[in-house]
Amino acid sequence: MNKTSGYKGSHDYQRRLERERKSVRYKCGQYKTIQDVLRQRPGWVEVKDDGDWVFLWCDVGWLRENFDHSYLEEHARINHFRNHYELTRKNLMVKNLKRYRKSLERDIGQMEASKCDFFPCTYALPSEYHLFVEAFRRSPGSTWIMKPVAKSQGKGIFLFRKLKDIMDWKRDGSRSEEQTDVAQVENYVAQCYIENPYLIGGRKFDLRVYVLVTSYIPLKAWLYRDGFARFSSTRFSLSTIDDQYVHLTNVAIQRRAPDYDPEKGCKWQMQQLRRYLTAKHGTEIAENVFKDMDNIFVCSLQSVQKVIINDKHCFELYGYDILLDQNLKPWLLEINASPSLSASSAEDYDMKFRLLEDTLHVVDMEGRLSGTERRVGGYDLMWNDGHVYRDDVNVETHGGSCYPANTHLGCLNDREKQLRHLLKPLAGQKRIQSHT
Repeated sequence: MNKTSGYKGSHDYQRRLERERKSVRYKCGQYKTIQDVLRQRPGWVEVKDDGDWVFLWCDVGWLRENFDHSYLEEHARINHFRNHYELTRKNLMVKNLKRYRKSLERDIGQMEASKCDFFPCTYALPSEYHLFVEAFRRSPGSTWIMKPVAKSQGKGIFLFRKLKDIMDWKRDGSRSEEQTDVAQVENYVAQCYIENPYLIGGRKFDLRVYVLVTSYIPLKAWLYRDGFARFSSTRFSLSTIDDQYVHLTNVAIQRRAPDYDPEKGCKWQMQQLRRYLTAKHGTEIAENVFKDMDNIFVCSLQSVQKVIINDKHCFELYGYDILLDQNLKPWLLEINASPSLSASSAEDYDMKFRLLEDTLHVVDMEGRLSGTERRVGGYDLMWNDGHVYRDDVNVETHGGSCYPANTHLGCLNDREKQLRHLLKPLAGQKRIQSHT
């Protein structure tokens, strides 16, 4: 009996060692929705020691201070590329897009370069102040918007129509001496304000779309089917440019508006917006809107492909902010390296939970994917060192670039069914878990 008992104990010990070897040791610096996702993932174990993780979800501040001094195991993964800011700082994003557009015009031609005409006229201040003044004087009476290059949630943004408004702002008597000093050295972008936004119910909105990049060399990018439109709670008007609740759709700002309804929030799911555009303008026009957005995602990533420091340990979940004008032309406003993961409603929490769950599926720490997948959960492979086209493409009926892209933004997200088909259950997991 002792012999049998000893054998069993040894067997249990070996199984425990095997489980520990297979577990994913993670560290998370953000205690929001991502923490909930990580804690419920089978086989994942949270660690506190800086040197003990193989998966890290950190903020960009940690990255800036620690990345160059950290040893990463072969299969370790971290949720930012080292110089992600080349795409996510407003001034650098525009600089890289302008350079990319010039290179296309030089190497291929004006028609190809015109595919990059999706961002408003923008100047970095103070370095391009004189160029900005020339452009400003060429269009008298137009509205411009000033944005700090490295802030989010609408902080520090204001609209203006006169050059003296910038001077007035710098000399704003309501600022403390310390704030004034900071304001004078902080970099901004001055951007031509889109005065003719597409309105629904008289209200302005912009779109938040999620793109996951798992490699820059070669470029491999995934587009998530879900996203949302963020609405202003106040009807749009150009009669006043000082009312943030009219012009800025950031939830952090809108939730302070006097007529904000916390029960209803100020968001539409992307599927709802796609149905609205299809019903109002027809299938073809709606399809073209989303096709134009696909172009924005691909061109913006290509614009930094040669400058981003590619690292097999890194991936990045970008939050794209896009505005439609009244002609249904999409404009890229900015790209976020740390899109907000906090939820403004139960529906918003569920959507972000699914997004993050599927992000982990694509990153695949457990090694369950073959690497040839074109869809994982709510993600569709959009670019894989070249265009990725839909499975149902008939080559004989489409010509060259007319192939429909493998993107389904705002379409049905039947991720649970797809994941059950795609992924084998983890140890101790009978089926793909989902948050409902």
